[in-house]
Amino acid sequence: MVYIYIGVFGFLGAVARFEVGRFIAVYWPSTFPLGTLIINIAGCFAMGLILTYSLERLTLSPELRLGLTTGLIGAFTTFSTFSLETINLLSAGKITSAVTYVLLSTIGGLMAVRSGTILARIPILLVFKVQQTESENR
Repeated sequence: MVYIYIGVFGFLGAVARFEVGRFIAVYWPSTFPLGTLIINIAGCFAMGLILTYSLERLTLSPELRLGLTTGLIGAFTTFSTFSLETINLLSAGKITSAVTYVLLSTIGGLMAVRSGTILARIPILLVFKVQQTESENR
């Protein structure tokens, strides 16, 4: 059953990656690999959010959790494209762009995972409770 979850979510992640990459290329054309950068940082954020939330606040089966993380996020993000684009920038003599890309991808990815983890731990129910209490006092 785990292979079905990973396969289905992997398909969705791959299609999402293709469409988001295409959207970014159309609306923000650049020689800098902006699409992969945005996709990978968004994937890092989603990984931190989904994994933390599903382990600490939500009961998910291990199969579904693997489908979401390994399948969906794994297919959405791509280390191989990041590596190839970095080599292409270096080969084209764009050293500053290559270093910037590596630093933004690495530091941005780490910050995005941490941000997703922090967001998943915000007690959302307390926000609703505060709003409910305020409306009851009126």
